Amino acid sequence: MIREGYTDANGLKWHFAETGDVHAPATFFLHGFPEFSGMWKRVITSLGDHLHCIAPDLTGYNLSEKPTDLARYRTRRVVEDLASFIEMFPQGSRGDKKINLVAHDWGGALAWAFALRFPEWINRLVIINAVHPAAFQREMARNPDQAKASQYILDIRAEGSEARFAENDFALLRRSFRQVEEKGLLPPDELQEYRRAWGQPGALTGMFNWYRAMKMGPDKSAGGAGAPYDPESLIVRVKTLVLWGEKDESLLPGCLDGLDALVPGVEIRRFPQSSHWLVHEEPDAVAQAIRGFCAP
Repeated sequence: MIREGYTDANGLKWHFAETGDVHAPATFFLHGFPEFSGMWKRVITSLGDHLHCIAPDLTGYNLSEKPTDLARYRTRRVVEDLASFIEMFPQGSRGDKKINLVAHDWGGALAWAFALRFPEWINRLVIINAVHPAAFQREMARNPDQAKASQYILDIRAEGSEARFAENDFALLRRSFRQVEEKGLLPPDELQEYRRAWGQPGALTGMFNWYRAMKMGPDKSAGGAGAPYDPESLIVRVKTLVLWGEKDESLLPGCLDGLDALVPGVEIRRFPQSSHWLVHEEPDAVAQAIRGFCAP
């Protein structure tokens, strides 16, 4: 059974869903764009008998706080905010700070950054269709197809984009789920939950601010990727499982190239028939993979 709650952490109000015994290993589930904590409901319901599952609405989303200061959405700040949120919960029966972190899309970008900043906190990291920052910069620079696939970032960043994305009952946001809807995997009642989340006051601006605050992305010629940095400083030294839907239209397969150099010992499981929305398309397989990788 899913329980809902609120807490204050690092000066922000957080809404979250949770399942499982608070004495089980603490496992945090981070959603991406344009989703919210509800994306995890099938997975955390399945895992509640093995793990203490906590799925927050990230800053700017749904029922969590939506600061207007763009600086609150920069990587350093959202990592610090997540650390404060995690500290509000028991860390499991082992009595240490070791947690499991499961994340998709923008939640995955946050999880990669968290693992780089606080590797000692993490027992297991599970990434679902979210590219490592060094791999993203590389692909944006070398792969015109990836740069083209990322052009939607410019649309989201544009001034006044909130009004355009809200038009016609959030038609542009609903289009994001085309591959899922075509398979009949996003029932009307679930889609209505998304509409409610997007319609929360300030939610579209909060959601879009994650993109506005990011330091890399496509330029108008589909070639820009931000300032260069040393990939050696971005090696993730955490036991990591990557689950990847290969029909992802936003993050192309090249995003996985060379990942073992950036994440030594990484395990990659590919799903050839699934898309960016793997959690919706294969919830049972995703839950089984998480259970096998994270449960004691």
